Amino acid sequence: MPRNLDLTAIRAFVAVVDAGGVTKASGFLNLTQSAVSMQLKRLEESIGVALFDRSARRLALTGAGEQMLGYARRLLDLNDEVLGRLTAKDYTGQITLGVPHDVVYPAIPQVLQRFNTDFPRMRVQLVSSYTSRLKTMFARGELDVILTTADGTTAGGETLITRSLVWVGAEGGQVWKQRPLRLAFEHACIFRRGVQDALDRAAISWEMAVESDSIRTVEASVSADLAVHACIEGAEPPYVERIDHNGALPNLPEIGIKLYRAELARGAPVDALTEGIRQAYRGM
Repeated sequence: MPRNLDLTAIRAFVAVVDAGGVTKASGFLNLTQSAVSMQLKRLEESIGVALFDRSARRLALTGAGEQMLGYARRLLDLNDEVLGRLTAKDYTGQITLGVPHDVVYPAIPQVLQRFNTDFPRMRVQLVSSYTSRLKTMFARGELDVILTTADGTTAGGETLITRSLVWVGAEGGQVWKQRPLRLAFEHACIFRRGVQDALDRAAISWEMAVESDSIRTVEASVSADLAVHACIEGAEPPYVERIDHNGALPNLPEIGIKLYRAELARGAPVDALTEGIRQAYRGM
């Protein structure tokens, strides 16, 4: 009787190779590391050859493993093509998207609304946090797509737009005229140092009047004219306005919004989501 290959084990094998290890692959597959290792063991036992060189310090395929990888990709492509052509055309599943707090608006709600119309049975789990945390989660395989904010020298990712930071304060506010200048920022905000350096170079005294782990606390304080803040041009939060300071405050550095997509995040829904993100941010 012919033997059958386990496509679940084959998918785990390809995921481990593409992710560069079991740890990251387990995040993408939503399985424990032990479960992924068991799938690999089952596949090796079913074909009777070792696929990985376990004596190497880094993940390395044996000759049989390299040969198996080509077959595995073809099997998975054929499996996915059959399911796509012969079953319901509605996609199902989940995509995890990470976006820094301060660039969620105004683009992301528009992107998610359009995506939900095109893929009503797909779920997008939105994780909003700091760039540093999003990068850590992405590296662990916990997020499929992330946006980050970084200065122009930061390598990696696809730069969607580059915009200057701008000063924002309360609507009709006056606190920006006070010295020392009262600032409001989150503890982990990467913009803080650039803003402080710009003020120091301009010999403008400042104090950190509001510090919080919550962007909502910062926004509330700024809208109450208790302090000023800096955000990416075009991503100003509600209830505040750009300060028309006529040169009384220094120009601020440029920040890039970058897009990262995981190697294992494939398919039409992820393609559509990432393209929607590109269009939304480039249209800001």
